[in-house]
Amino acid sequence: SVLCEAQVSVLIFSSSGKFTDYSSPNTTFPKILEKYQTNCGKKLWDPKHENLSAQIDRIKKENDSMQIELRHLRGEDLNSLNPKELISIEEALQNGIDSVRSRQMAFLETMKKNEKLLEEENKKLSYIAHHQQMAMEGNFRELDISYHHKEKEYATQMHMAFPGQSKYPNLHDNK
Repeated sequence: SVLCEAQVSVLIFSSSGKFTDYSSPNTTFPKILEKYQTNCGKKLWDPKHENLSAQIDRIKKENDSMQIELRHLRGEDLNSLNPKELISIEEALQNGIDSVRSRQMAFLETMKKNEKLLEEENKKLSYIAHHQQMAMEGNFRELDISYHHKEKEYATQMHMAFPGQSKYPNLHDNK
């Protein structure tokens, strides 16, 4: 390549599928392929592949542009920007802040609504638990009252069962 001033490109594929390319200085592999196509008249790429290649180039440019814009939004590389560009970045950041605050407010409102619903549910459950407790205590009172009532009934029945005995024995008779 150096002695003959020829432009050379070499592609090497390994057994694992990796490839390496070498091109002469001041040229690239795509330039060599383009030169081959023009000299031979043979198309190495069909129109579909050319369209895909153009789309790839466009997407790469968009990506680069977005990377630069992202750096600017982070506050990096601002020295090269003019005042109009700085104003548009400031507006974009302000819009972003407004959106974040709006989302935060919506989130807080949702949390407050949920808190109120939970408080109401808690009140309902407390009310129900209180009434159940009262009902249980009431049942215990009824059980206690009915127990003492039945105890009195049994005592009168016992007194009737043994008529010779008085309800209150005379302690003086044991002399």
